Amino acid sequence: MELDIQDIVSEILSAMQIPFGSVEVEMKEDGRTYRVNISSEESSLLIGKHGENLQALQSIAKLITYRKFPDQKDFSIEIDVDNYRKRQEDSVIEIANRKADYVRQTGSNQSLPPMSPYFRRVVHMHLMQPEFDDLETESSGQGNFRKVVIKLAN
Repeated sequence: MELDIQDIVSEILSAMQIPFGSVEVEMKEDGRTYRVNISSEESSLLIGKHGENLQALQSIAKLITYRKFPDQKDFSIEIDVDNYRKRQEDSVIEIANRKADYVRQTGSNQSLPPMSPYFRRVVHMHLMQPEFDDLETESSGQGNFRKVVIKLAN
């Protein structure tokens, strides 16, 4: 399946006439998510403003892959360009860890900045690990202003 996804993403990039160096596909630890990292001299074009182009490319790749393999829908694809998304994930997790420490020290709820559904999920999943069992998270706000709130568990 990795090679099929690699071919699909490579074909999309070629059709878009975007030069790229390599397309690497690996299975994440969850056993159902394929992480695709594209290396390209045109990374800013592929990423777009606030990752919008990256998200669109991911949606197209998922759609094509799901149609090509209709019997195998128990998987997901995450596309990254020059590890842009990975660096953002690491940054969001670092902020969440600092806010979690502050909540533990003060008992006061802390809000993270507004973020996309994807990054809110990253925070929620990170703070569900056993070392954070004294904390809970919830999303609040509307639309583009939706954010994660970290608080002490009841």
